[in-house]
Amino acid sequence: MDVYNAIKNRRSIRKYRSTPIPEEKLKNILNAARLAPSAKNLQPWKFIIVRDEEIKRKLIPACNNQKFIAEAPIIIAGCALEDECFTYMGGYTSSYPVDLGIAVTHLTLAAASEGLGTCWIGSFKEEKVKEVLGIPNNVRVVGLTPVGYPDEKPERRPRKNPDEIVCYDKYK
Repeated sequence: MDVYNAIKNRRSIRKYRSTPIPEEKLKNILNAARLAPSAKNLQPWKFIIVRDEEIKRKLIPACNNQKFIAEAPIIIAGCALEDECFTYMGGYTSSYPVDLGIAVTHLTLAAASEGLGTCWIGSFKEEKVKEVLGIPNNVRVVGLTPVGYPDEKPERRPRKNPDEIVCYDKYK
């Protein structure tokens, strides 16, 4: 699947088959995340691949009781290495939310091209996720995503028209 089809056809999946993910597909999607651009090419990230059923179940309450995350064969936690990121992006903030956002987007699009489903999990309690996954204090959890073969086909959700989101030359 080319990148435009992956973008067009990707959906947030909340129901997964239990079919294991072949190691080659997992390596492909992790490589896509690895190749993502980051501020100053610092690549301030680590990805935790959770396969253990007990750990997946412990992540449910940490992710505000979104039970579907544990149905997927794996959950990936995208973590930012706060001490290794560019700290002056835009003159006011650290780059890690953007860096991880780009990397996880690469991962989700690669997963779609491999026939896998994902769902960005932004509703979670960071301290609880850190506790379950043994993440140190200086590492930030930016997002999680279950990954697996979809067991549903959600409808396409509406998107704004380009003229609502694009300006030329100046903000209008």
